Amino acid sequence: MAPLSRQSDQANFMNGLGRGQDQDDVIEQHVRTDRLHQLFRQSFAAIFGSYLAAAMLCWLCWDRLDQRIMLVWLVTLGVSSLLRIKMFMEWFRCPNSERTPERWERRYWITLVLSAGIWGAGAFALIPTDDRLSQVLVMLFTVGMSVSAVSCYSAYRAMTVTSISLVLMPCTLWLLWQPSSMQVGVAIAVLVFSTFVFSATRKLSEALEKAFRLTRQMERAHTISTRAAQTDELTGLMNRRAFFERAQVLYAQCRHNQQPLCALMLDMDHFKQINDTYGHQAGDQVLRQIGGVISASFRQADVYGRLGGEEFAVLLPNTSLDTARAIAEQLIKAISGLAAEPVKGLSASLGLASTHDHDQDLHGLMNMADKALYRAKAQGRNQVALAE
Repeated sequence: MAPLSRQSDQANFMNGLGRGQDQDDVIEQHVRTDRLHQLFRQSFAAIFGSYLAAAMLCWLCWDRLDQRIMLVWLVTLGVSSLLRIKMFMEWFRCPNSERTPERWERRYWITLVLSAGIWGAGAFALIPTDDRLSQVLVMLFTVGMSVSAVSCYSAYRAMTVTSISLVLMPCTLWLLWQPSSMQVGVAIAVLVFSTFVFSATRKLSEALEKAFRLTRQMERAHTISTRAAQTDELTGLMNRRAFFERAQVLYAQCRHNQQPLCALMLDMDHFKQINDTYGHQAGDQVLRQIGGVISASFRQADVYGRLGGEEFAVLLPNTSLDTARAIAEQLIKAISGLAAEPVKGLSASLGLASTHDHDQDLHGLMNMADKALYRAKAQGRNQVALAE
């Protein structure tokens, strides 16, 4: 038996690893989605800021630079800005279920590269060869654009670096190859500045990703702990506390909608004898099987759980008493057909009550079903009894 036990333990261990890996993959997908949502929230204003910066630069240098190039630049940048606005409007209008990285990341990349490329190419086309003041103004605005990119695209390091490079590098590299030492010095200063910006971008994006992942891990831990607090460990059904919390809500809904509500109380027959004869492990196995039968027998709208020991309860909303009785009879048959070696001849007794015939609160309804359950036992067990 030892080799089989080790194989079983190994299989359970591998299954646990698989489930853990699946959960990690889910968290990673959530983190990726969170980054995308952060990107769209942060960068909407960047569209207007980018065009406003270009317009201000052209206004300041209107008499110093080629006006035709400035007009072409502004028109082209305006078209790319409209494309980005269109993308953002589609994003804000679509439901959350469709805001996935697979659908939107590529589209965002295309519009970003297009817009940043137009900005950098336009600045490079405008920069004069003999006007140092205009050169400084152009470089000042390109550096300002690179700084704004850090705040706008911080969730994506690659987007930030790409945007800065497309805007800043054309003019910077041009200055680097100019004969004047001042021009070369400005280019070197911009390159040094860029290294600090890239470093800050890396740290900021990593911090955001860690924050997103920590948030999702805390949500997962909270969900697991909440589910554990509401679930009966043996059967997987709701425990007593969770059952009555859900039952009270369901009762209020049925009362508000004037719908009938049926309560079903189930108790295993001779369960103490099963434990005494075959041991508590066999009794636990029986309860697990009963939990499986109950889970498979009822609707998602129904509320069911283990109240304690071998006692279970079910609430059937918007269900007539005749229908509930037919369901209870089928449940009796399903339990009688269970095979839980070495236990033989499993059976259960059920009590059934309805609010349609009796104007009772929830506890009154459950009490009536419980009295019907005791009458089913008194009449010979393995049967359904209706509340009087």
